[in-house]
Amino acid sequence: MKKVYNFLLNTLPRPLLIRLSYPFKAIAPLLYKGNNVECPVCGKSYRKFLSYGSNIAHREGVLCPGDLTLERHRLMWLYLRDFSDFFKRDLKVLHIAPEQCFIHKFKVQKNLDYLTADLVSPIADMHFDLHSIPLEDNKFDVVFCNHVMEHVDNPNICMSELFRVMKSGGWAIMQVPQDVTRTTTYEDASITSPEEREKHFWQKDHVRLFGLDYPDYLRRAGFEVEEFHLKDKISAEKFERYRIPSSEILYIARKK
Repeated sequence: MKKVYNFLLNTLPRPLLIRLSYPFKAIAPLLYKGNNVECPVCGKSYRKFLSYGSNIAHREGVLCPGDLTLERHRLMWLYLRDFSDFFKRDLKVLHIAPEQCFIHKFKVQKNLDYLTADLVSPIADMHFDLHSIPLEDNKFDVVFCNHVMEHVDNPNICMSELFRVMKSGGWAIMQVPQDVTRTTTYEDASITSPEEREKHFWQKDHVRLFGLDYPDYLRRAGFEVEEFHLKDKISAEKFERYRIPSSEILYIARKK
């Protein structure tokens, strides 16, 4: 069963995976009922979380069976809920590549004027190329764009476009896969096959692997970067129960 699960996860196209995830979420919580781990996003406990990732970057026990959150989603949720005013202020929000675990929660928030967008996702409101956003300048208070910049042709242009559509005083969360053992981001345009891209960039559809210089990309686009370390805010026991790596950093990109 696990081999079939991993095969489907790493073979099916993303739009089809999104559609299939809905019946999966209806069944999986019953199969993993328990109290060993907890997802702060759906607020439920389970016997265990599921594995996730490519053959190169596979992780055990990270995917919530209830709402399909991963480590990065739970980290972002805790920041939004406990360390920001996201659920309190009236905000105009742009969410690129909207995650299923967030989209329905954010849509019902009365304080949010919430717009989603993606190139192909069937659950997004708009569809466009991030290199040329068809929206006016200075429009949004908050932007989310997670695990997108490792896919695009030019992350500098995409980040600059997101900076352009943000209001002064706005902020963004743009998470990426980050190899903290690398000082600089790794790119090689000659690597084009899915197999080689997975080997070098951790996933078949990635075109780069960001290193510790990732915040410099945000700064070049005009953002000021704040590092949020959850490990300084909650106990080690909570980290283990939520299955969040204590070393993971959340970068908050702000526009003056």
